[in-house]
Amino acid sequence: MSDPGAPLVTRLLPDAVHQGVPRPGSAVVRLGTTHHREGALDGAWWPRSRDITGELPSLVSALSEHLGPITRVGLDGDAWDELPTRMTIDGRVVHIDSFPVGDDTALITRGGNDLFSLLVVPPHTPPDAARAAMAAAVRAGSQTPAEQILVDTGAERAEPGHDSA
Repeated sequence: MSDPGAPLVTRLLPDAVHQGVPRPGSAVVRLGTTHHREGALDGAWWPRSRDITGELPSLVSALSEHLGPITRVGLDGDAWDELPTRMTIDGRVVHIDSFPVGDDTALITRGGNDLFSLLVVPPHTPPDAARAAMAAAVRAGSQTPAEQILVDTGAERAEPGHDSA
């Protein structure tokens, strides 16, 4: 539990992250550790495949570099191949929660109650659609849900088991 008297810390990834999303595996993240978030999403992630053991370590490592230790990740269980309940990443145990919700997001927890919501762009998404979806996810103040962003940008999720990654 965080100390309510402690100063709020805002740590953002470098601006260069927002300038280009060259390929799957990229993350575009707008992260602010404040009590009042303006947007529905804090960022976006474009994994290369639906193999979470191959994809999650690089995301957690990148986020940990800027945010500190990541303790938990919540994922749509239907969107990934075989989700473990925990993984050791960079020498730390990261717990993985799985829910069959179909909401196209990853919930990242730092510490006890600092939660970040990332749009998950499907691996098979064409680069232009992925870039558009990721840009929409980090648009300040946007209340557009993840699923709608994917529909609006042509990056809709394929039915489970039908990705062409």
